[in-house]
Amino acid sequence: MNWQKLEQELITLRHKLHQTPELSDKEAGTAAKIETFARQHSPDQIITQLGGHGIAVLYKGREAGPTLLIRCDMDALPIHETNDDLDYRSTNAGVSHKCGHDGHMAIAAGLLPMLASEKPTRGKVIILFQPAEETGEGARRVINDPQFESLIPDYAFALHNLPGYNLASVIVGENTFASASTGLIVKLNGRTAHAAEPEKAISPALAITQLIQSLPLLPTHSTGKDFALLTIIHAQLGERAFGTTPGYAELMITLRAHTNKQLKSLCSSAEKEIRKVADNHHLRTSMEWVEAFPATLNHPDCNREIIKAANTLNLTVENLKTPFRWSEDFGHFTHHFKGALFGFGSGLNQPELHNPAYNFPDEIILKGSRLFYQIIKQIDH
Repeated sequence: MNWQKLEQELITLRHKLHQTPELSDKEAGTAAKIETFARQHSPDQIITQLGGHGIAVLYKGREAGPTLLIRCDMDALPIHETNDDLDYRSTNAGVSHKCGHDGHMAIAAGLLPMLASEKPTRGKVIILFQPAEETGEGARRVINDPQFESLIPDYAFALHNLPGYNLASVIVGENTFASASTGLIVKLNGRTAHAAEPEKAISPALAITQLIQSLPLLPTHSTGKDFALLTIIHAQLGERAFGTTPGYAELMITLRAHTNKQLKSLCSSAEKEIRKVADNHHLRTSMEWVEAFPATLNHPDCNREIIKAANTLNLTVENLKTPFRWSEDFGHFTHHFKGALFGFGSGLNQPELHNPAYNFPDEIILKGSRLFYQIIKQIDH
């Protein structure tokens, strides 16, 4: 294997993906680029339109054995890129790869020429390019897709780059690696009236004010010392009409916790508080739960394989002391299958994820590919 040539091919691929980012459920162009790259490396099978625009690339061994799935994410974010000095900066206005999914795809794509050169001895390896991670919908839809029935893995692995950690360091965690979270949309309906006669209205103004104050305090009341967090992310009261007392309000909330059980408890407490406040103010209320991410729970067997592979490649391993607060929809995979998500350091001085100035470091792409390949070889033998 000509590692230098492969590294340059993967960097070129990442730059193309970075230049043409696409939001969740709109990754058609991204999928086309990945499929074109995959067909150059002799896969045994390619499955397209998996859970949306997802692509699974399969390499099969000669003998029966375990099915191993390596997953990466495809979607970008609705963030305007500020890296104007890049000659491969985003050409899609207001959309950019600020979570590093372009780099994750390049790492996964690096496995294709490796597997084409030396196919697994046993079982099969699936390289999954998954859509819609940012909304929490992609993994769930992939798993529920009838095409996935032939891809059920014995092991599933994924990585996420992590700014603030040394380049190519491997961050592992026992049990919960990334938190559970969900979004909640609350609608409060009363009755409008003229602004000169507010006493004739049923305004949600006081109710929404009360909820903005009381809801963020619920985690300390409902989940004890364990981590849980409720964040108000958006609020709307009435319309921009100076002659009208408002009759409608909307609140958007993110709830998160280290475990699914803690999150369920927090959600229940939030529902009770919202209904109580709405009733007290004679308001009708409706609630819609969206973008649900289960906690990502790492299996100890998979963690051991990650650590063993990192040691073989002389990569630094760091143990996570507490789970990350952010969520990852790979939790849908670890809920159903034996799997693990690990961190891959993207630099101490790198801007944080979702920062407009973030840019995935090219120098860790090949190292990430080789780490996954080492895991594949370990399980294959």
